[in-house]
Amino acid sequence: MAAMSSDEARAFWVTGPARGEIRTERLPAPGADDLLVRTLYTGVSRGTEALVFTNRVPESEYGRMRAPFQAGAFPAPVKYGYANVGEVETGPLRGRRLFCLFPHQTRYVVPAAAAHWLPPTVPPERAVLAANLETALNGLWDARASIGDRIAVVGAGTVGCLVAWLAARIPGCDVELVDINPAKAFAADALGVRLRAPEDAAADADLVVHASGRAAGLATALKLAAFEAEVIELSWYGSDRVELALGESFHARRLTLRSSQVGTIARDQRSRWTAARRMALVMRLLEDPALDALITGESPFDELPAVMQRLSESPGATLLHRISFD
Repeated sequence: MAAMSSDEARAFWVTGPARGEIRTERLPAPGADDLLVRTLYTGVSRGTEALVFTNRVPESEYGRMRAPFQAGAFPAPVKYGYANVGEVETGPLRGRRLFCLFPHQTRYVVPAAAAHWLPPTVPPERAVLAANLETALNGLWDARASIGDRIAVVGAGTVGCLVAWLAARIPGCDVELVDINPAKAFAADALGVRLRAPEDAAADADLVVHASGRAAGLATALKLAAFEAEVIELSWYGSDRVELALGESFHARRLTLRSSQVGTIARDQRSRWTAARRMALVMRLLEDPALDALITGESPFDELPAVMQRLSESPGATLLHRISFD
């Protein structure tokens, strides 16, 4: 491969349903308030990013689902992603490491205000979890969990595991992580929570958080909820339709199904918290080495098109897959 000039970068683009390629592009000249960043790692989201890769973003959501530094447009070609850990290349901040909501790209220019600086206690390899942890934190805020609650988290993907981990840190809470795949027990063990199959999960949960991304998981979440309990929906289904048997006990048990979305800070925190303050908290929470268990694989950037295709077809027990840019 020919050497790139100093103002070029290589980026991953979704080019069609379950197709992607790496393209070379020219970088803009950094302004006085910009940073030139060299990417160290990115993370592949198994939720939203998989839906983008398979062209399953509903047309009605094209505007709302734009990532902060997305290029192109849905359904394709589009440069999409939001879990980038990099290092400043030039200027007085050279060498400082940061997290940015930027797609998979070798180098990039962003406003300095878009950088979330990594504390020295958070290794860049782990920091790719920041966006998922931000989603989990906001979801648990939306859920308004209380001391002593019985909490079920349905779906042991990256976000579900992180919600369960956060909930288990609330004093007195009894937390179960529910998933159909027993191979994910390693993650639950590392995070100090119990993994249960749906048929073995405890009923009458005071609070249920659903994060499986599947209609069957949402049906399980409703079944586990106690009388007048809330089910918080963290899954985004894209263009997929969800069918629920709401003619069963949903009304008799007076259940509430409520959505959570990370783009807006949870209602009870909104008057005092900013996105920057929320991400600063995420950075402190990322100091826990137990979270390394959620990174279940790593591949070089050049293999990303094949990795995305493989993960979209057969994810297995994959949680977050890390991409290295050495």
